[in-house]
Amino acid sequence: MLRLLGVSLLLPFLLAAAPALLVVQKGSSTVAFYTLEGKLLSTVPVGTHPHEVAVSTDGKFAYVTDNGTMKIEQAGRGGNSVSIIDIPGRRLAGKISTKKYRRPHGIALDPKTGYLAVTTELPDRLLHIDPVKRDIIRHFDTKGKTSHMVALPAGERGAEYAFVSNAGLENVTVVQLTTGQVKSIAVGERPEGSVLSPHGKELYVCNRESASISIIDVARQVAIGLFKTGGTGPVRAGVTPDGRTLVYALMQSRKIEFADLALRRPVAQVSVDGEPVSLSVSKDGKWAFVGAQDQDRVFVISVPERKLIRTFSTERGAGPDPVVLVDLP
Repeated sequence: MLRLLGVSLLLPFLLAAAPALLVVQKGSSTVAFYTLEGKLLSTVPVGTHPHEVAVSTDGKFAYVTDNGTMKIEQAGRGGNSVSIIDIPGRRLAGKISTKKYRRPHGIALDPKTGYLAVTTELPDRLLHIDPVKRDIIRHFDTKGKTSHMVALPAGERGAEYAFVSNAGLENVTVVQLTTGQVKSIAVGERPEGSVLSPHGKELYVCNRESASISIIDVARQVAIGLFKTGGTGPVRAGVTPDGRTLVYALMQSRKIEFADLALRRPVAQVSVDGEPVSLSVSKDGKWAFVGAQDQDRVFVISVPERKLIRTFSTERGAGPDPVVLVDLP
């Protein structure tokens, strides 16, 4: 009896979820799961050349855009699907067709409704998708060129607006998600990744070819500031939960940079052995995870220490892009 009681008391700990890294591997057209130490656990085939990922609020599903081309500069019709990954099962659970809207790229999830916002490059559109019904609810012309990443500020009943970075123009377009009304906000050259502040009041946009970060007031939908980065090629960003520190990847400089948002200026850098094309910050703000697709490397950064903790290699040619922290049973 005591032995059985001991097992029952330990059972919740034995079944507790363990953190792992979900890596979208653009080159091998797979999603891979790695331990935090860099050991490959499993791979899941998805559509050709996947680009970005969003994770459901309950952590059970990941949604991956199957763009179909390695880089946005490349010509081609590309793909027209979003792959659904069962995270606990580490398997492909299905696909959502984006139909005639091809080359899906940016993706964001509305935590209130569970709906997805997905950008496409051919033509430049924003799709509002119900992942349960696996169908497009509505679609909008972004009035942009090479519509890239997308951010969804929270609303009481769900997101009302989507903020879309247009890599082919020097602007972010704001799309009203019921009327389709579009407003343009001028930013720097080749805007790519963006991240909302924890309170959702500001949006920070990486201007890759201007070596700068634009700051947008979400409520007023206007640019309220800009600061130069300490290196070139800012592409993706994350923010700490206290809203004090912006962390972003400098692709061309091969660095990860930290900016003080109160001062609006860079305060520290970490060098990495590769060109970082992605960056995510863990929910607790302790870690930044970075992918370098051309060098097949993943970097783990301690945000409080501003220090590179670990580098590990993916399979050759895997081309790791976004890396996010998930829980596995």
